[in-house]
Amino acid sequence: MYNSLKVIILTVLVAGLCFGQSIESQIREFARNEYPNDSKMQEYIYKKQIAAYRYMVTVSDKQAKEIATSEYPNDYSMQKYIYDKQLAAKRYMLSVSDMDVKRIALREYPKDYSMQKYTYDKQLAAKEYMSSVTNQYAKKKALREYPNDYSMQKYVYDRALR
Repeated sequence: MYNSLKVIILTVLVAGLCFGQSIESQIREFARNEYPNDSKMQEYIYKKQIAAYRYMVTVSDKQAKEIATSEYPNDYSMQKYIYDKQLAAKRYMLSVSDMDVKRIALREYPKDYSMQKYTYDKQLAAKEYMSSVTNQYAKKKALREYPNDYSMQKYVYDRALR
């Protein structure tokens, strides 16, 4: 039992080392491809990518990580950027107060927190705009054409005024 446990641990350690080496060589290759004639920039990119890789190994939000890794499978710096952006947007969406506008954002982008935030902010601004408009004919037209989309209501309303 003890020997088999020892073999398993050694296997995991060796696999981890091989995996780590392949990541390092993959990142070096990435840096060479980015700056084929500039060794200083290669080193800069390598260090930045390694730091981002180490960060991405520690992140805990699976959904945000999945978005980041699927968008940039070979660029750890961009994964980190996208992950952080998605996580911030996810937290933002948990704090929003207008549930009607939130439903629009969730319906439009059910799996992309950054786009949910963008849509929420755009829709909320349009909703506030539509609540302050004065031309009732144009407003009714906009509401009739797009009852569930404040951005499109604003667009229709503004076009009707031209």
